[in-house]
Amino acid sequence: MTFDTVKAAFLVFVAVLVQVSVLSAYSPLGGRADIVLVSLLALALLRGSLFGAIAGFAAGLLIDTSNLGTLGFTSLLLTLAGFWIGRYGETTARDRFHAPFTSVAVVTVLYGFGTLVLRFVLGESAPAGAIVDALPATLLLNLILTWPVYTLVRRLFPPVELADRIHQVRLLG
Repeated sequence: MTFDTVKAAFLVFVAVLVQVSVLSAYSPLGGRADIVLVSLLALALLRGSLFGAIAGFAAGLLIDTSNLGTLGFTSLLLTLAGFWIGRYGETTARDRFHAPFTSVAVVTVLYGFGTLVLRFVLGESAPAGAIVDALPATLLLNLILTWPVYTLVRRLFPPVELADRIHQVRLLG
């Protein structure tokens, strides 16, 4: 187990704890800030798709067990979010200024609609009007959280050099 894994586990645990205990009680402007989603996206953007998917699954499992919700519901959505933003970070220049903001904006919208679709598929009540009405405020609150959270996560997880990530391929035969 590397030190990055321990730091990521602590970051995910603290983000889930803050989300469940503090932020879930407040809904300014009709939306809710999602610090777990923002911190997961920052982590996935800096460390890649596999790291993001594992962190997303762990965060979703913690949220599902703490809220006593459908086990695996949030895990599925956060695993997909962590994986795809990790891929975005691996394939584009993650050092660009707009990368975290673009990631948070796109995934916040997709996460909202993914929640709606998954609830519909599972046969649960899926109030489309409530989710669509809360989406602009949630998007704004997540974008406000993006810069401080991304800065903190970037300090905890400095970017890995490209040469360290690329493994040489040796042909056999």
